[in-house]
Amino acid sequence: MIDPRKLLRRAAAPKAAEMPTGFRRRKAEAPRNKPRFLIATGLFCAIYLLIGGRLVMWGVVSDPSDTYRASAQAGPVTRPDLVDRNGEVLATDIKTASLFAEPKRIVDADEATESLLTVLPDLNPKVLYARLSSKAGFAWLKRELTPRQQQEILALGIPGIGFRTEKRRFYPGGPTAAHIVGAVNIDNQGIAGMEKYVDDSGFRDLQSSGFASNDALQPVKLSVDLRVQHVLRDELMAGIQRYQAIAAGGAVIDVETGEVVAMASVPDYDPNTPGDALKKDNLNRMSAGTFEMGSTFKIFTTAMALDSGKVKITDVFDTRPFRVAGFTIKEFHGKGRPLSVPEIFEYSSNVGSAREADLVGIDGHKEFLTRMGLLSRMKTELPEVATPTQPKVWKKINSMTIAFGHGVSTTPLQTVVAAAAIANGGWYIPPTFLPRTKEQADAIRTRVIAQQTSDEMRGIFRLNGEQGSGRRANVPGYHVGGKTGTAEKVENGRYSKDKRFNAYIGAFPIEKPRYVVAVIIDEPKRFEKDPNATAGFNAGVMVGNVVRRAATFLNVKPDFGDVGRQLLVSY
Repeated sequence: MIDPRKLLRRAAAPKAAEMPTGFRRRKAEAPRNKPRFLIATGLFCAIYLLIGGRLVMWGVVSDPSDTYRASAQAGPVTRPDLVDRNGEVLATDIKTASLFAEPKRIVDADEATESLLTVLPDLNPKVLYARLSSKAGFAWLKRELTPRQQQEILALGIPGIGFRTEKRRFYPGGPTAAHIVGAVNIDNQGIAGMEKYVDDSGFRDLQSSGFASNDALQPVKLSVDLRVQHVLRDELMAGIQRYQAIAAGGAVIDVETGEVVAMASVPDYDPNTPGDALKKDNLNRMSAGTFEMGSTFKIFTTAMALDSGKVKITDVFDTRPFRVAGFTIKEFHGKGRPLSVPEIFEYSSNVGSAREADLVGIDGHKEFLTRMGLLSRMKTELPEVATPTQPKVWKKINSMTIAFGHGVSTTPLQTVVAAAAIANGGWYIPPTFLPRTKEQADAIRTRVIAQQTSDEMRGIFRLNGEQGSGRRANVPGYHVGGKTGTAEKVENGRYSKDKRFNAYIGAFPIEKPRYVVAVIIDEPKRFEKDPNATAGFNAGVMVGNVVRRAATFLNVKPDFGDVGRQLLVSY
């Protein structure tokens, strides 16, 4: 049965053909609006992605002041301590505060400048104001403040001012071993001496790559004995005053290992204030200065003559003056008679030494000095090493004058190293400022003269130490033997008669040497009742004083012969 109400609803509903035209058009055009919707959605997503990307970038890469703040919280990298052979600290790090500003946060640059100057009056007011009023995000104001300065600045309460904890290098011994330990710059980076060696050996690379940790590193042990170092420097300072000299230097070397046990050059500087190292007078004369070493070179002339086989220790030479190439070779104090090889050494005969060199020949002379390491740059850990100078062309006159120490300039340290090779049995051992065992030294040593030559040279050393120019360095019980050298300094191209560069190189105990001790002194004056100012009266005396005071630290026991042993037994 059909419901009439349904029929009425059907009759009242409009037909599809009679529907409004506009309605049908919107329904048909709906698919064409979909691309617009997608474009709008894409634009919104792109904008939000851009904003998100910028936020991520700002989170990863911060401004410079954030970087400094982060590094301040992380803490500075600690340098390894430098210690002597017995573990005594030569250099260590201490914490210090450095002052910085964030100029964008400074409210009043004028007021901030005035306030800071009340605590740090040494700052330049114009520079300080310029930094505080700049547009920069970060500016250093003062490095390495004292705790009191930091506290007083904190009390000022200046916005935009902060502190960064840094490490400052501290040298407990002050200038005692200045030219060995070296110094660091304001950023705690090694710039001289063994401090620079440590950085050049890998520490700087670890720092720059970020692998260096803040944990305490193992100390770097040096070959230096701080006790002997103090004795040496103390005697050098006393010698400068006693002989009114302009400078002095010295070294103590272990002849069996090549270890530098002590080395000093005065005037020196305090590495806690490294700026003084740049002063000309504070030069490290032992390794960074070259000098004509005078008659100490007769050590090598005599050894060369004996080792060549052309001269025997019993040979005698005419020592009368003679001329070569327009120059006269003569004695400082001639004996007026022929001299044997030991006497040429003992009386420091220029003529005798020149004749020895002439027998060997120019080529042989040059080769021997090269073999001894005296004509080339010395290789060691210390960065401050000078290169020797020599004639471009060696002639006969050059060889003869070089035989007694004029014509070649070399560093005192490498002269000492070469002398150690003469005394230790004929082995050249490169010097080192790091600990080295005898076994390690034996593996790298090079024979430069025969054992017999070394034995004969030790006998000549002892003769000169007992009755020659070196007798004032011979300490009872320690048997010091060696050679003095008194060289006239060159001024305006001519040798001065009034200014000398003196030296003494001695080995002890001379029967079987363990150490070589050397002292140089520049322009010494005659002391009180001394007859003159030659090396035996100043450099020799200073070496004797060093041996007397340092021998116990070097574990060298005195030997007083049978009488001394009997006295010891009686006690």
